[in-house]
Amino acid sequence: MKRARLFFALFFFASTIVCGTSAFASAPPDQSAQDPKDNDHTLRAMRDEMERSKTRLELKIPGTDQPVRPYYVEYRLLDLDFREISGEFGTLLNSNHSRSRFMNVEARVGNYKLDSSNFISDDGFRGFIGSTGSVGIDRDYDSLRQDLWIATDQAFKEAVETYSRKQAYLSSLARQSDINDFSKAEPVHLIEPLVMADWTNRNWDQEARDTSAALRAFPQIYESRVTYYLVFATEYLVTSEGTEIRTNRSFAALESGMNALADDGMPINHFYATYAVRPADLPTPDAVRKSLNVTGSELMALRSAPAAPDYTGPVLFEARAAAPLLAQILGPAVNGARPPVSFTPVMEQLLSGLGGKSDWITRIGARVLPASVTVVDDPSAKEFQGTPLLGSYAVDDEGVKAQKVTLVENGTLKSELMSRRPGPDFDQSNGHGRSAFLSDAKPTMSNLFFTSKETMSPADLKKKFLDECRDQKLASCMIVREMDNPTISLLHQDDFQTLLASYGGGAGTGDRLPLVVYRVYPEDGREEIIRGARIIGINSRAIRNIAGIGNDNYVYNYMQSQINGFAGTALGAFGSAQNGLPASIVAPSLLFEEVEVRGARGEPKRLPLVAPPPMTASK
Repeated sequence: MKRARLFFALFFFASTIVCGTSAFASAPPDQSAQDPKDNDHTLRAMRDEMERSKTRLELKIPGTDQPVRPYYVEYRLLDLDFREISGEFGTLLNSNHSRSRFMNVEARVGNYKLDSSNFISDDGFRGFIGSTGSVGIDRDYDSLRQDLWIATDQAFKEAVETYSRKQAYLSSLARQSDINDFSKAEPVHLIEPLVMADWTNRNWDQEARDTSAALRAFPQIYESRVTYYLVFATEYLVTSEGTEIRTNRSFAALESGMNALADDGMPINHFYATYAVRPADLPTPDAVRKSLNVTGSELMALRSAPAAPDYTGPVLFEARAAAPLLAQILGPAVNGARPPVSFTPVMEQLLSGLGGKSDWITRIGARVLPASVTVVDDPSAKEFQGTPLLGSYAVDDEGVKAQKVTLVENGTLKSELMSRRPGPDFDQSNGHGRSAFLSDAKPTMSNLFFTSKETMSPADLKKKFLDECRDQKLASCMIVREMDNPTISLLHQDDFQTLLASYGGGAGTGDRLPLVVYRVYPEDGREEIIRGARIIGINSRAIRNIAGIGNDNYVYNYMQSQINGFAGTALGAFGSAQNGLPASIVAPSLLFEEVEVRGARGEPKRLPLVAPPPMTASK
């Protein structure tokens, strides 16, 4: 169960906020000198130890004339004030409040052309992680310098070893890549005043009880969780290039998963999630209860619904489903960075199978979407038509100022998202190097806008969909109203691993997991909910020829997973507040003329031998 992963929950939840400069509320930037009344000695300790590392850190290798020195050193530190509160059926499962500080030290050996990063050796991925650990929470100068000193020593020695391994491997190749390992960037100074945590006057423990009690109305739900995640953080970045950053962030999430069994034993699941840039901005308990009632009702409808049949034909993705679908497809497609050098071919196969290699690289100037479509990623956007966007930031995790990037214009690929790791098409960062706790920065979406010059109303789009069904003489067609996020909806780790075993290998070729699917009868417009459908083959090539686009733009706030193996792949859209990076997609309904859908499969489970105990609808 997710509760069995409690130790990792805090570790990965820190990933949600170390995305540095991501979608967190922040104080107005102050780029002047530090306030003399500020008792935070963190930056001074990082700055002073960095000067020692730049001037004195070296390693003499036997048989060589020149000592080895790092050409780049980076210190990152996260000060985290974190609350997690979970409820189930009206009772409190846990209420945790902790304060922690984590550091990450990265050292690079070599030069910008060829260094110790971007290498997967026979020992695994090395050279990009650096040395990590926890530090004291008192912002003490001396103890932090001690920790940084030891961590820098370890990171440097690791970089030297990795660089040697990488050089040995590259010398065995007939042709080496001419793409640099790292790009230069202008130093950035951004020092914000410290902001203390403000938990508001809301009783979060009682809210977890009250909101989770809404699911007492559905005794057929076997398990459920309603979890609040509330975070305030201060993030620091100091580099040997001269970058110094201190920013304040806040973040809040409410995620709920619920599981049941259909009468034939098929497992079914559903979820509800909402996110905000401040704890105070989360929906009220009444609003959450109403949303959970809708989710619970849909789960009960799925429980009694017929199993989905195999199907090939038109599929309409309503806006609520189209946006998460695009998150899965476009996430890896817009990544312009080079993949790491791989010691073994199996790593290349793994990246391809999970959808971790972009099909759009080296296709600048080619048509990748319908001619009417433009796609823009804009980290500076704060809202869309009054709805807050989560992916906003001013400076990315590599200390590069965020930039608005037009990725696709009139269907033609114009650019890609870039970190400081160059790629075949571009060699400079455009401020999209985003990462989570202890992970390397990857080109990652922030606020993505999918727009078209040729749109139609939802009613007209549905009419076109039904007309296409009639033209193909189909007795029924399919509408997808919501996509699944198994990271939230599945409450057991075993269930999630089983899903990955059957699904993960097809994610790169276009396997998708719809959640709320309706079978529509074109003769009379009647709709019938079905369960267990799985979509096949909707990938970056399939979206070149979208048959219809609505004008009903929907804001999808979600978490991009930063778990190793998920980040940067098609599975990256399956994130949660425990392991995710905030992002937003604005997109309308989409109509596809021909989609393959596989019906329900899998082994049913035995139903409980005894009926569920009685439960009152409220508490």
